[in-house]
Amino acid sequence: METIKALIKRYQLGSLLLLTLLLAVVLPLSLDIFRLNLVGKYLCYAFVAVGLVMVWGYGGVLSLGQGVFFGLGGYAMAMFLKLEASDPVSTKIQSTPGIPDFMDWNQLTALPAFWVPFKSFPFAVLAVVLLPMALAWLISFAMFKRRVGGVYFAIITQAVALIMTVLIIGQQGYTGGVNGMTDLKTLLGWDTRTDSAKYILYFVCVALLIGAIVLCRWVQTSKLGTLLLAMRDKEDRVRFSGYDVSNFKVFTFCLAAGLSGIGGAMFTLQVGFMSPSFVGIVPSIEMVIFAAVGGRMSLVGAVYGALLVNAGKTIFSESFPDLWLFLMAALFIGVTMAFPMGLAGLWEDKIKPWWRQRRLARQEEALRLAAAHAAYPDVLPPRAKPGASGPATQHGGLHEGMSGQRA
Repeated sequence: METIKALIKRYQLGSLLLLTLLLAVVLPLSLDIFRLNLVGKYLCYAFVAVGLVMVWGYGGVLSLGQGVFFGLGGYAMAMFLKLEASDPVSTKIQSTPGIPDFMDWNQLTALPAFWVPFKSFPFAVLAVVLLPMALAWLISFAMFKRRVGGVYFAIITQAVALIMTVLIIGQQGYTGGVNGMTDLKTLLGWDTRTDSAKYILYFVCVALLIGAIVLCRWVQTSKLGTLLLAMRDKEDRVRFSGYDVSNFKVFTFCLAAGLSGIGGAMFTLQVGFMSPSFVGIVPSIEMVIFAAVGGRMSLVGAVYGALLVNAGKTIFSESFPDLWLFLMAALFIGVTMAFPMGLAGLWEDKIKPWWRQRRLARQEEALRLAAAHAAYPDVLPPRAKPGASGPATQHGGLHEGMSGQRA
């Protein structure tokens, strides 16, 4: 039992257990399948926010292009699903049966060579993680080895997001263009549109997200996590100590990219499409906002940030269709100005100290009553509870004690 308590305290698993209870028990029991599917979509963005905590909060590297890796993971899964939906029987009315419909519309007569490996589900699963990580390694290795960082790196990642969006839209015959890849219905013959499938995909998404948080927390508590914090605060001192700072930055950037790819793949499975609208600059900046609102130093806080911001977008757009953008802007500005460290900072700096102070006050009151009872056993009642009102209890005890003395 003590070992379990020590593990929970070391890895700060208490908040993670509460999050797991909320996502795996409370929300499925309290929401209908439509709303639960929306929450599942929000949790896909939480993968990106968790990765940003590692690369931005711990690594000190702000990336404004995480939508690129989210989109790469989503497109890798969408390519497999699209090929499965484009069997010769389903596409017999096309000029070239057996290829995706958008390829037929663009006069392609054969499946491109780079599409062929995506007929394999294991290859597609590996590509979901490895493709974003490979691109992240290429970008970060080229930049960090030349000591390019700070605002310059953020601008470069924005440029990559813009280039990727233009590339996807321009290569319509290979990527589906501005419409993206739609009509994704089955996974290995399993209909993903049914209510039971949506429940299963939701719980798979929750399990993967919790696993990602545990992995990142393990990295944070290791020697690497300590070096990341030292690198963020005093990079030159870490470099002069003999460590290759660029390798640490490359690692965290690749880790964040891999997590973003998983989120993109789960998004494709739950929503049923993928388009370039999730790859560009605007969604990438929104993903940074998720981490900022939740707290860029808190893995669990980043999940709450993603849930809060996306739920706000949904509620505001439904209730105030003409004003919801202004309301969202007010939410972002208000939270970041009032709580610079996000919701997690609010918890750590305000709520947690207040709760600790209240517990100490209760303990002191209990000790005071116990000491008073030990000193005056005939005055105070034998079973005075710490939660009872002090003056009233003492008055009652004094009255009973004096009555006993008169008798």
